[in-house]
Amino acid sequence: MEKQTALVTGASRGIGRAIALSLARDGFHVVINCRQSGSASDGVLEEIKKAGGSAELLCFDVSDRASGDLVSAWIEVHGPFYILVNNAGIRSDSLMAMMPFEDWQRVLDTNLTGFYNITRPVVKEMMLKKQGRVVNIVSTSGQSGLPGQVNYSAAKAGLIGATKALAAETAKRGITVNAVSPGFIATAMLDGLSLDKVIEQIPLGRLGTPEEVAAVVSFLCSLTAGYITGAVIPVNGGIYL
Repeated sequence: MEKQTALVTGASRGIGRAIALSLARDGFHVVINCRQSGSASDGVLEEIKKAGGSAELLCFDVSDRASGDLVSAWIEVHGPFYILVNNAGIRSDSLMAMMPFEDWQRVLDTNLTGFYNITRPVVKEMMLKKQGRVVNIVSTSGQSGLPGQVNYSAAKAGLIGATKALAAETAKRGITVNAVSPGFIATAMLDGLSLDKVIEQIPLGRLGTPEEVAAVVSFLCSLTAGYITGAVIPVNGGIYL
């Protein structure tokens, strides 16, 4: 059988990298998205291939409207994706009263509008095929709200709402749409935070790992999870229940 294909955005490092590696181990051909090719993205590609997996790079910025056209062009040549993981995301923290509009817009464009840019062409083809898995990486910030992250919380809360609405739209076409909501995960996204104070707030008393998030994504993309849609699954060590 021809391998089914997974597109993972923001897959050059952190959670995205772990998801790409996990899906490759599950037997999918993984399209690794990054903004531009470099040592990080090339490293993920090489690691997958060394382990006997199948992967390729597809570079674009999810916040750019033209990225949707690039994804459509890829689909026209190679066929529809079976899995889409919307992982690409950025933070730019400050108090709302002092937040420049550029920081608001940039975070919304990447974390929320990026979902629209990429998911629209992918889901269109999934619906014709009557199968597919969409997994959106959201955040505890989008569920509880965090001070200093009004822009990030708004974007991730919007993505949670979009997950539920799209799940309702596509269920009859055999497509599942779910969200995974990480808490504090040991990645570069935590740079600048006081980790000792963060860990004090986590009931399990430690940071999560990218691999723990990737394991949940792999489950949601499996046949075993075929009856789960519209769910928001936390991976947060109990910090938000």
